Amino acid sequence: MNLGYFSYPLPANEPVLNYAPGSPERKRLKEVLANLKKEELDAPMYIGSREVRTGKKTAIKPPHETGHTLGYFHSGEEKHVKEAIDAALGAREHWANMSWENRANIFLKAADLIATKYRPYMNGTTMLGQSKSAYQAEIDSACEIIDFLRFNVHFLSEIYRQQPISSPGIHNRMEYRPLEGFVLAVTPFNFTAIGGNLPTSAAMCGNVVVWKPANTQIYSAQMFMRILKEAGLPDGVINLIYVDGPTLGKVCFSHPDFAGVHFTGSTGVFNSMWETIGKNMHLYRSYPRIVGETGGKDFVVAHKSADPDVLVAALLRGAFEFQGQKCSAASRAYIPSNIAEEVKKKLVAGVNSFKMGSVENFTNFINAVIDEKSFDKIKTYIDNAKNDKQAAIWVGGNCDKGQGYFIQPTVIEAKDPNYVTMCEEIFGPVLTVYIYDAEKFEQTLELVNHTSPYALTGSIIAQDRTAVELATAKLRHAAGNFYINDKPTGAVVGQQPFGGARASGTNDKAGSILNLYRWLSARTIKETFNPPVDYRYPFLSEA
Repeated sequence: MNLGYFSYPLPANEPVLNYAPGSPERKRLKEVLANLKKEELDAPMYIGSREVRTGKKTAIKPPHETGHTLGYFHSGEEKHVKEAIDAALGAREHWANMSWENRANIFLKAADLIATKYRPYMNGTTMLGQSKSAYQAEIDSACEIIDFLRFNVHFLSEIYRQQPISSPGIHNRMEYRPLEGFVLAVTPFNFTAIGGNLPTSAAMCGNVVVWKPANTQIYSAQMFMRILKEAGLPDGVINLIYVDGPTLGKVCFSHPDFAGVHFTGSTGVFNSMWETIGKNMHLYRSYPRIVGETGGKDFVVAHKSADPDVLVAALLRGAFEFQGQKCSAASRAYIPSNIAEEVKKKLVAGVNSFKMGSVENFTNFINAVIDEKSFDKIKTYIDNAKNDKQAAIWVGGNCDKGQGYFIQPTVIEAKDPNYVTMCEEIFGPVLTVYIYDAEKFEQTLELVNHTSPYALTGSIIAQDRTAVELATAKLRHAAGNFYINDKPTGAVVGQQPFGGARASGTNDKAGSILNLYRWLSARTIKETFNPPVDYRYPFLSEA
């Protein structure tokens, strides 16, 4: 029963705490980190009302301290995927029929819980489980996830208010229904906020969800799930399971009630999903929604008018924060010949000034990459560059996995603009630069546009406004998020909605109203107050 129209005004972005020496947030976070390391977590799957422990346990270890065990998660199998789907479908009717204000307030309460008592726990589990610094955790697992929850409530309330016009004697209205079936959310290791947003944005719209996080993000994912439960999320609305990808796809993509997938991960996996869904269209009740944010080979292109200090700062932060493991991280840079030597000198000095080590030492700018598989892949690119005449290492290149998966931030100069590390996604602390003739800026923009199949983020560094305008136009389709005189990372909910096209995904813009439309199915209802009683129209008369 609707007893009123309730207001959910546009929120302000959650303030970012700075964790400076002597600050209360720094003291509290250090206490929580110590306590988390003392406890050994036993992480169940959450299926319906049950906490499922299979006994098939996998250790959770900090990437920067592989000798320590934070706890264990219980791995599932095919039957658990089926149980999660059944639990979701069992909760569907009640959840879809719950009043909007009660649905909304669950997520608003979750946001407030994270903003207050659970803030150090969301940050602490992210820091330890994913090897993020205090600041990188704060902007992700606290601020961004809070913003997703609050802004999405506002955006959805705005959608519900959008109604068609009515003519005399008729009333038209629009219902925004959830999809008919369940939504699958598949989330990556690198952003706790993505892990929270992908299942909750669909659930907020009245959908029920099966959520599979990356194994390397389970430590923070289970903490978020516990917060949702405390906020009042009903059993079965979001079901958190830990299974391998092929098993998940086998069950979900062959189920008649599969209604959509909300995905962030690799382009290859997303392409495979799309292909499987296409082949199984005859099985489904309706056309599934396929929403994905995938890979990137993000660029920074500098004009000859660029301020070298602005460029170097953008590269140092954009390429190496969180060890380059952001889908938006600066991975290739085009530097004009007139400032190349100055930029090289300052870039090398900057990398050499980085401190690298555990997240518990807040003075470390660089921590570990996520796991051994990633370490080995990144190291292969670096080792190949060391032995290739088409490349030169400016700085970095050292790799050590003795105590954790540490890769020194590395800058490679490519002699060929199509050198492999200029083209392929690496997902680590590796920046490749190409020095171009300063008088060939427009030709270089064409090079930027066509080097990579991806189109996620990019930036132009220039003081010449004509150059900015030219780059903005020429690179219109090269990046879904484009930055002027800034690094290509750090999108903020409500300010820079995030997503790219080409091989970078469906560009459904997480952090905006656009994304929520994908999880709704509209129904138009027309009511006629004085309906006709004769089929004849006036034009049928002879006189």
